[in-house]
Order: sequence, then structure tokens, then C-alpha cells
Amino acid sequence: MKGNWRVRLAEQAELDLLSITIWTMENFGAQQAQKYTETISLALEALQDGSEILGATTQEDIGPGIRTLHVARHGRKGRHFLVFRTAPEQTIDVLRLLHDSMDLTRHVSPSQDI
Repeated sequence: MKGNWRVRLAEQAELDLLSITIWTMENFGAQQAQKYTETISLALEALQDGSEILGATTQEDIGPGIRTLHVARHGRKGRHFLVFRTAPEQTIDVLRLLHDSMDLTRHVSPSQDI
């Protein structure tokens, strides 16, 4: 069902988002931090359509059921991935928000709790 998925952020994903926002503000200013937070929010909202949305990629090398979605979408620039997996009851658990230059396998535990 499109648009009916619940998206929830793991504690580590929330910390990642806070860290990204602070870093962006310190390096590029408050206005850019707000724009980039909006870009990430739009990517999170896109997950409400389910894990099979355009651009989502399976990452079995990280763990079973792990997928990524780049935040750069619809003309917006970004350098981060949402790392997520599906959970029961049409829920998507976002485990991490990681920079696309990072080795994802080092920073994501497939057994990570939400």
C-alpha cells in the first residue's frame, strides 16, 4: 500500500540527524542547515511509500533486509544515505543517516535495535 508506511528513527539515526544539522550549521550557516534538514526530511517522507520506492537499494553485504536511500532526490543535493529495514506492521526502521563516503558496513549493525 502506497503512502501508508510508518517511518521511525532509531536513536542512533536521531543522533546522526542532530550531528549532521550541527555540522552543517557550523560550516555553512543556519539557512543551509535548514535546507539540508528539509532535504533529509523529504527523503524520510518518501519512505512512507514503502521500502521498494525508486532509488532504494538492497544492501545484503551489510545484513539481511538492509536497504539504503540517498537523500539527494528531486533536484535536491545531498551526500547522505538513509539506512533502513522493514519491520512488522508496515513500518520502516531508519537505523542510520550516513555520509555517502563512509564505509556503511563499518557503521551499521544488522542486529541494531530501533
